[in-house]
Amino acid sequence: MTIPKKRIRPIAAIKALRALLRDPEDTRQVFLVTDALNGDSGRRNFERFRRTETGEAVLRERRVLLDRLCDRDRLSKLPSGTLGRQYYEFMAREGLTADGLVEASRTKTNDPPSDDVRLFAERIRDWHDLQHVLTGYGRDGLGEVCVLTFFCAQGWNPGLLLIAIAGMFKVAKEVPGYPIKRAVFEAWRHGRAAAWLTGLDWEGLLGQQLDTIRPKLAVRTPVIYQRIMERHTAASAGAGALGVAAE
Repeated sequence: MTIPKKRIRPIAAIKALRALLRDPEDTRQVFLVTDALNGDSGRRNFERFRRTETGEAVLRERRVLLDRLCDRDRLSKLPSGTLGRQYYEFMAREGLTADGLVEASRTKTNDPPSDDVRLFAERIRDWHDLQHVLTGYGRDGLGEVCVLTFFCAQGWNPGLLLIAIAGMFKVAKEVPGYPIKRAVFEAWRHGRAAAWLTGLDWEGLLGQQLDTIRPKLAVRTPVIYQRIMERHTAASAGAGALGVAAE
């Protein structure tokens, strides 16, 4: 089963991107941009995923990652320092729920995906916040841009790449004097060097220690990003474009 080729709709993408830049919390626009620009990239990513050991298991067993991520009681009881426990604490601290992107991801399409493709697309959507925990980037404006850049570096995704580039220039303009572009380029390099996140057995990783997972997957510490956040926090007590996480 494959994803049919989709035509590129640049005008729709530009409209959605403008709306997103006006209101960064309107996450529905992210899905509209990617739906308009990604074209054949989704098919290629799916084909690569289903050929992996994890992909075969996920599709065969009809695994729904969201079910595991929504089990807050189970996550809260995992040992301290594990990916799942860190994810639980991250979501609690940020006031988020694992199913927060479900409604925003619903976009109209003339070619409804197959069950396998839908399962794959939902899996990518649902591990977005796990990426934050694994890579060490926060939910501030720069952190979101860096997570998108990290992901784009691992596979061609023109929609997310456009959002990341536009976001980089927006953050750089709002907080001049910080090495924003260097932090984003660092995220790109780290994404290229790391294991392919899309093919990970996220369910199996939840119970493993985060400090053990990162070196195994070649996920490096975001040094420039961390220095920017430390400097910004010291200068403004956590206020401003970099210090306030999106709700």
